[in-house]
Amino acid sequence: MSLGGGGGGGQLEQLSQELQAIEAQQEALKGEIEDYRAEQREIDKAIEALETLDSGSTVQVPLGGDAYVHAEVGDIDAVTVSLGGGYAAERDREGAIGTLDRKRDAIDDRIDETRTEIDELDAESEQLEQQAQQMQQQQMQQVQQQMQQRQQGPGDADDE
Repeated sequence: MSLGGGGGGGQLEQLSQELQAIEAQQEALKGEIEDYRAEQREIDKAIEALETLDSGSTVQVPLGGDAYVHAEVGDIDAVTVSLGGGYAAERDREGAIGTLDRKRDAIDDRIDETRTEIDELDAESEQLEQQAQQMQQQQMQQVQQQMQQRQQGPGDADDE
C-alpha cells in the first residue's frame, strides 16, 4: 500500500515522463536554431565574399575532404545560387546577394517559428509542473490526515 493514496504515484510518474519528453523536444528545437544560425553565418560569408571580390580575384575553392584549390574568378556577375529543392540559378552579383538575403530572411522566420514552439512547450511544461506540485500537496495532506487519524484512533479507543 502506498502512502500516496493509490493512483497518485502513477499520475506523478506520468507527469514526470511528459516533462522529460517536453525537455527533450526543447533541446532538439534549440539544436535546430543553432543549425539555422550556422546556415546564416555561411550565407553572411557568401554575401561578404560577393561584395568584396572582383573578376580576376584568386580564391580557394573547396574540393571536399578539407582540400582546396586556388582558382581565379572569371566573371563575378555569373554566380550560381541554390534556390532550394535541388534547383539553382545563375545570377549576377546583385541578384545573388538578393537571393542570399531572402534565404537569410527565410531562416530568420524559421528561427522565430521554432522559438514560438519552444515558448509553447515552456508554457505546457509550467502547467504540468503546477499539476505535479498540486498532486504532491494533495498526497502530503492525505498522509498527514492518515497520521492524525492513527494518532487519534488509539486514544479514542482507550477513552471508551
